[in-house]
Amino acid sequence: MKVEFAPINIPLRRRIQTVAVLQWIVSFLLLAEFCCGIFVILILGNFWFVAVLYSLWFYFDWGTPCAGGRRSQWVRSWTIWNYFREYFPMKLIKTSDLNPNHNYLLGFHPHGVLVCGAFGNFCTGSDFKNLFPGITPYLHVSSIWFSFPFFREYILSAGIVSVSKESISYVLNNDGGGHASVIVVGGAGESLNARPGSLTLSILKRKGFIKMALKHGAHLVPVFSFGENELFKQVANPRGSRLRKIQEKLQKIIGFAVPLFHARGIFQYSFGFLPYRQPIHTVVGSPIPVKQNLNPTTEEIEQLHELYLQKLSKLFEDHKRNYGIPEHRSLIFE
Repeated sequence: MKVEFAPINIPLRRRIQTVAVLQWIVSFLLLAEFCCGIFVILILGNFWFVAVLYSLWFYFDWGTPCAGGRRSQWVRSWTIWNYFREYFPMKLIKTSDLNPNHNYLLGFHPHGVLVCGAFGNFCTGSDFKNLFPGITPYLHVSSIWFSFPFFREYILSAGIVSVSKESISYVLNNDGGGHASVIVVGGAGESLNARPGSLTLSILKRKGFIKMALKHGAHLVPVFSFGENELFKQVANPRGSRLRKIQEKLQKIIGFAVPLFHARGIFQYSFGFLPYRQPIHTVVGSPIPVKQNLNPTTEEIEQLHELYLQKLSKLFEDHKRNYGIPEHRSLIFE
């Protein structure tokens, strides 16, 4: 394999952008494990009392990820996130106003490998706040991430909360409105399909978010992130293959998928774990009004689910030409 190295005279700003994305990748892949290691070292070392005090805090603070989290505007506004978004670059696009008197459930598609667009647009900077004043977004992720000591404090500060029913209900129960639950509908399993050109969404059996929207009267908003699947390549893992079976079994055991992805490096463009510099355009669709129904029937859930699929497809079709997707390509639901 021929290695393509980066030019020496790259502007400093682009170098800083690369460092910003590198720290995010390292945080995503290794920070949780590193924090666990620090915790063990504290227990076994002279500072065991710090681990004991933190354990007490951990115990009494256990429910916070399901109770709106503990966001820090300071963390969300770090300058490094500006460079992070510039790297791709990343842009949030508004198609309709969101009335702050209502609560919303935003369905984010696709998952991609590392949910980059969801993190960048809903957990950093002020773009969402400027486009949708009066709306506070909460990105819901797997509860397992809040089991790691110290790491949980970091992701909580970014406005990330648990994807449990309890957590979603807490966010959507805001009487005054102005809350938006952001749910990556395809879940971790969809990441196993993430590769350049893929338009396959795992959604046909995903109806829990529809039921939650009905029970809380939260308006549904489809969101499609163009470019999300273009950031990484992935080792071939077609359904039924040995690798895919291992990945699916691991997902059931540990609670999240393990896609074998690769892209570019720091000083060369041929291999590595940094994402490609591909534009990400996250388009927020128009809200689908939902009337509260505390006990929705299966038929009512199916009807709203079908309407959501139609609106998501329309959002994609209306904008795909703007982002280089051929006219004959359409979303595939599975």
